[in-house]
Amino acid sequence: MLKNRSFISLLDFSQAEIDYLLDLSHFLKAQRQQGIKRNSLAGKNIALLFEKTSTRTRSSFEIGVIEEGGYPSFIDVSSSQFGKKESVEDSAKVLAGFFHGIEFRGFSHQTVEDLAKYSGVPIYNGLTDDEHPTQILADLMTIQEAFPDKPLNKIKVVYVGDARNNMSNAWIYGCAIMGMHFVAYGPQELFPDKAVLAKAEAIAKTSGATIQLSSDISSLQDADVLYTDVWISMGEESQIEHRAKLLQPYKITTQLINATNNPNVVFMHCLPAFHDFETKFVQDALDKFGADVREVDDEVFRSKHSIVFQQAHNRLHTIKAILVATLGE
Repeated sequence: MLKNRSFISLLDFSQAEIDYLLDLSHFLKAQRQQGIKRNSLAGKNIALLFEKTSTRTRSSFEIGVIEEGGYPSFIDVSSSQFGKKESVEDSAKVLAGFFHGIEFRGFSHQTVEDLAKYSGVPIYNGLTDDEHPTQILADLMTIQEAFPDKPLNKIKVVYVGDARNNMSNAWIYGCAIMGMHFVAYGPQELFPDKAVLAKAEAIAKTSGATIQLSSDISSLQDADVLYTDVWISMGEESQIEHRAKLLQPYKITTQLINATNNPNVVFMHCLPAFHDFETKFVQDALDKFGADVREVDDEVFRSKHSIVFQQAHNRLHTIKAILVATLGE
């Protein structure tokens, strides 16, 4: 069904294809829990090309490839010739002679597009500045587990805070394709890009999805999922004071949980999360600028509503599904 396809953007996939990947993810998770050994990627070598640091994405790809019988090779862009002494085009052609597939996690979305253009092997987007599609697949799987009796097209997701980043973009596309209700709840200054919204709204006309922007807390009513991400992305450290002040009203607190009027609402986060004062970044922001950059209260992060670690662990199963569907025997 998806043999030899790349996984670069959710926009490249239909609702039926995403449903297939989700079903396969649940199946592979069940097999792992039962201790069933698999060998779908036997003889397959996968390059893991990292321009940005990672915990979950790297771990999921490495373990996923190994558990399916393949061989992952981690390539740190900073210590290779990629994009420096060698162009992306040349690197793509070189790597394609060694590897059956290439994962890329980095900055420019054009880089992952060029890898697909010049390599001739499946390319997997582990994150770019534009989109994080493998994360959304894990998130959708986790929502299905949290609401087993409620189809995705009946789920309302409220993305809280900075809604013009790669996670918000991916969520907008995911909800549009799957016919879900998506709300970007935050300051107008950080609403999603108009081009992203236009693509999603075109899809929503067919899927029945609802795409909504709001700075009004009433938009949280009946939400099934409250989702957020860090307020300061890589390269935006100069904006700490401004961003912290702008987003304080949109921190995930018990008040926001209660505003959903849904006792079963879940809190989700792609991680890492700033929820206490144990990380150096949070402490430095407080010491240097008097700025609280925590996007979620520790109380909520550790509450019964939080399913962030289940969500993180599902990265493994959904990435396995992508690899098996595109390269597996």
